Amino acid sequence: MPTPTPTPTTTRTTVTNAAPAATERFAQAPGDPYRYGVYLRPDPVTCAAVTAVTTQLRAQYGLVSAGAFPPHATLVGSRHIPAPAEEIVAAVTRALTDVAAFTVHNAGVRRMGVGLVYDVHHLADGITPNAAFVDLAGRVDEAVVPLEAPAPNPAQHPFDEDTFRAHLSLLSHDMYERPDLFEEVEEYVKGLPVSFSDSFTGDTVSLYRTRSDDWAGRWWHTLAWEHVHTWRLRP
Repeated sequence: MPTPTPTPTTTRTTVTNAAPAATERFAQAPGDPYRYGVYLRPDPVTCAAVTAVTTQLRAQYGLVSAGAFPPHATLVGSRHIPAPAEEIVAAVTRALTDVAAFTVHNAGVRRMGVGLVYDVHHLADGITPNAAFVDLAGRVDEAVVPLEAPAPNPAQHPFDEDTFRAHLSLLSHDMYERPDLFEEVEEYVKGLPVSFSDSFTGDTVSLYRTRSDDWAGRWWHTLAWEHVHTWRLRP
C-alpha cells in the first residue's frame, strides 16, 4: 500500500500591534487578575475630603492603600467574578430596583481595624446602625454571590449584617507594614484642616473593576481600577 503523501501545511504569520506579555496578562478577560467592587459614592464634598486626607498621607508618609481606590463606602468589595461585566450590571440593576436614597451621617474620623475611617455607619445619634445602608449592602451581596467563583486571594467572606460597617477609608493596609507610625499619623490626620459634610444623600452606587499584580500580598502597591457603571437610587 503506498504511503500517503503528507498534506502540505501553510504557516500564516499575522502582523499585529501585539502588546507585551505583561500587558497581555492584564487584558480585559474574565477572572484573574480582576476583582469587582460595588460602592456607595459619597457626595462631592466628602469625596474631596477623603482625597485631601489620602493625598496628604501619601505626600507626608508615602502611605498609599486608602488612596489607591476612589473615595467610596464598600457595599461589596474585591469579589472574584468571572462573569461578563454586563451580567454583573444586570444583576445589581435588578437588586436596586425601587431602592430609595437615604441620608448618610458622617461621625468623623474613627479608628477601624489597623487604620482610620470616616464613620458613616450610624444614624445621627452615632449609636444606631443605619438600617438603609445595611440593607443596601445585603441586596448587592445577594445579587453578586451567584456570579462569583472561589478565590483565595483575597478569601471571600459571606455578608453578615451584624459585622458590616459602612466606612470611608482614610488610612488602611499600609499600617500592616508600618504599625509604628499609627499614633503619629492619627494625630496628623486629626490636625488636617479638612472639612467634610456631616450628612449627605446616599443615592449613587458604582461598579468598579480592579486588578493587582499580587492579590495575595501587598496588592495596594500595584492596584489599578476602572469605573464600569453607575446607578442612581430613586429619590
